[in-house]
Amino acid sequence: MAMEVTQLLINAQSIDGTVRKHAEESLKQFQEQNLAGFLLSLAGELANDEKPVDSRKLAGLVLKNALDAKEQHRKYELVQRWLALDMSTKSQIRAFLLKTLSAPVPDVRSTASQVIAKVAGIELPQKQWPELIVSLLSNIHQLPAHVKQATLETLGYLCEEVSPDVVEQEHVNKILTAVVQGMNAAEGNNDVRLAATRALYMALGFAQANFNNDMERDYIMRVVCEATLSPEVKIRQAAFECLVSIASTYYEKLAHYMQDIFNITAKAVREDDESVALQAIEFWSSICDEEIDILEEYGGEFAGDSDVPCFYFTKQALPGLVPLLLETLLKQEEDQDLDEGAWNIAMAGGTCLGLVARAVGDDIVPHVMPFIEEKISKPDWREREAATYAFGSILEGPSADKLMAIVNAALTFMLNALTNDPSNHVKDTTAWTLGRIFEFLHGSTIETPIITQANCQQIITVLIQSMNDAPNVAEKACGALYFLAQGYEDIGPNSPLTPFFQEIIQSLLAVAHREDATESRLRTAAYEALNEVVRCSTDETSTMVLQLVPVIMLELHNTLEGEKLSLDEREKQNELQGLLCGCLQVIIQKLGSEPTKSAFMQYADQMMGLFLRVFGCRSATAHEEAMLAIGALAYAAGPSFAKYMPEFYKYLEMGLQNFEEYQVCAVTVGVVGDICRALEDKILPYCDGIMTQLLKDLSSNQLHRSVKPPIFSCFGDIALAIGEDFDKYWRYSMPMLQSAAELSAHSSGADDEMTEYTNSLRNGILEAYSGIFQGFKNSPKTQLLIPFAPHILQFLDSIYMEKDMDEVVMKTAIGVLGDLADTLGSHVGGLIQQSVSSKEFLNECLSSEDHTIKEAAEWAKHAITRAISV
Repeated sequence: MAMEVTQLLINAQSIDGTVRKHAEESLKQFQEQNLAGFLLSLAGELANDEKPVDSRKLAGLVLKNALDAKEQHRKYELVQRWLALDMSTKSQIRAFLLKTLSAPVPDVRSTASQVIAKVAGIELPQKQWPELIVSLLSNIHQLPAHVKQATLETLGYLCEEVSPDVVEQEHVNKILTAVVQGMNAAEGNNDVRLAATRALYMALGFAQANFNNDMERDYIMRVVCEATLSPEVKIRQAAFECLVSIASTYYEKLAHYMQDIFNITAKAVREDDESVALQAIEFWSSICDEEIDILEEYGGEFAGDSDVPCFYFTKQALPGLVPLLLETLLKQEEDQDLDEGAWNIAMAGGTCLGLVARAVGDDIVPHVMPFIEEKISKPDWREREAATYAFGSILEGPSADKLMAIVNAALTFMLNALTNDPSNHVKDTTAWTLGRIFEFLHGSTIETPIITQANCQQIITVLIQSMNDAPNVAEKACGALYFLAQGYEDIGPNSPLTPFFQEIIQSLLAVAHREDATESRLRTAAYEALNEVVRCSTDETSTMVLQLVPVIMLELHNTLEGEKLSLDEREKQNELQGLLCGCLQVIIQKLGSEPTKSAFMQYADQMMGLFLRVFGCRSATAHEEAMLAIGALAYAAGPSFAKYMPEFYKYLEMGLQNFEEYQVCAVTVGVVGDICRALEDKILPYCDGIMTQLLKDLSSNQLHRSVKPPIFSCFGDIALAIGEDFDKYWRYSMPMLQSAAELSAHSSGADDEMTEYTNSLRNGILEAYSGIFQGFKNSPKTQLLIPFAPHILQFLDSIYMEKDMDEVVMKTAIGVLGDLADTLGSHVGGLIQQSVSSKEFLNECLSSEDHTIKEAAEWAKHAITRAISV
């Protein structure tokens, strides 16, 4: 096959579709029939300097894809296949890969580096290929610079693939030594220096012990700082990327270096290439992020128990840092507002200024106000825009008291600028700033309102006018209106927006129909604002909201009548369907209860018909929104929703089977819960099908893990709806709950993401138990639950002992303890008495500051007292 593989790899890149397809199929066949031979011939191709560069690069890529995949279940399969290969095949492949690191072609070496790292990611945790790191380190001393460069690149990728606990500290030290030496200014070859700097970036997670050692840390920091001054721009950029990562990984070790770093970053922001300057600004954004997190977590008061003290680096740097960032705001690009993915030094500077404001609060205001006052009326648009951007950036962080007088003075000026400024840029930023004013300084929590009867009319008139401006300005005006409406959410019966309600709704619908509404996310922003205006409206305007129903239904109907559309048109159509379903969902939630319910429900049949037609279109977003709207309709319709079930059920089942678009699956699981609450025991005829699918979902390794916690909660919803009839699903659901409970009791603590997932899994399991116990209460079948009580108590014990449950889990857990006592009474009284942690847990919840936890605990205490006294 060797000769043939070269030809196949070249043909697989042919511009002739038939040739390409045939080659791809042949490669696939070879892989399926003889995996060992296939991988070996790819590795041989990659290592052979006689072969064409294109076939070698593709060989490496195909090899890499045979070892790794994005989807977890696929990745698991590939890893198992590799581990099952015989030793001699694996040894030959490894030898080919290491040999390729000395190939003369850079792209080929780079591909080999990535493949070696993928193999290491599989093998090192299994204690296989133990000699890899040693042989890589011996390469570092090779004379040809390109071998050294490729080896450093490999070490970097290896650190990215492998978790630090897999590599012995002795090897970590040697890797870091090799990498830092490669970064040294004494290293004459720039390719080597660049590879070393990028490798350090990936290896920083391994350097914990080294950063704890003063001498080693000083050495690493010196070399990184020196590299930021390299004559080579790519090396400077990579060195600053290292500093950004160090800022977040080793924040608490930086005090000694901050003065030097400030000088280096300031010079880079002012004088260096944009790619370098952006990273220098990013360093300060990282520092702010760390300080915001620390201050939020510990409320600014540092007790002895905080892991990391706040060093207030941002506060100390204010006098130099703020002027530096304000300068960057004047470096705008002409058309940045029109390009959605735009990112430049002015935007980075504004973003960082916003983070500084959140990190230091009131202290930033006197540093920024002189700049705003000086530039806001200048003839040059750049100065006016920069001043407006600076103002908008500092609105989150400082207290309302500090900002109120300034904002009140600025409001009329801003409204005037939004109407009359000749520059599109200035209008765009002004509308954004107004949105920020309404988001942070308007609402029921603010004592002195910014929006008064005197200026309300002017604000609304200006925003509505601006919706006819260029799409980027109109989109920001819709955003401002969104926050304006949101601020009146808890206003009570009389909203200042009521007199303008009709005009606002009509203007937003007109915006959504603009020919250019698909530019700058304008249509989406218009519907989001419309939804928020409806959601926060009061009973006074409910008849107008009711009049909106047929209008939106007609719009949705029109999207379903579409003749043959191009791919691009279809995408826009699907997006519009999603927006309209989302809009109907908000209206259903608004009107679906008395006094408007009966008038609204006349539209329910038509609406349901439209939603079911949306499922006929191929669009995950639209499916998701239609499903959510149906959930809201079920909640509003209550038991009468049963009439839609025969036709809706097949779509419900399709949603539960949709592993690929797992968000659709997750939303469908939530809707099953809504329907259970609406239909109660009328859902019974559909439960076999639903439970079968949910159990399949749980045992599938193809379904994204985030869908599993809601499935457990859904068991609880079903049990609560059908009561003792749930006993037929017992044999299947209880073992799954038990094994998930065991898994979640001991899988926390790896990192924040894992802790969050573990907590959501625990919450789902607890909600299932809670629904099951409440569903079986007062039923003769209650005794079926008694054997599970010890396991459930043990689960509650173990999560209490882990000490990492969040408030949501705490509330559900104490509720389950109460449900257990309430449903099983004297059968569990003794067990609960024997459990030490139950008493501690109960007392902890009773003294909680969260009143919902306290209430749940008081109820649980009564239930336990009753169970014990029987």
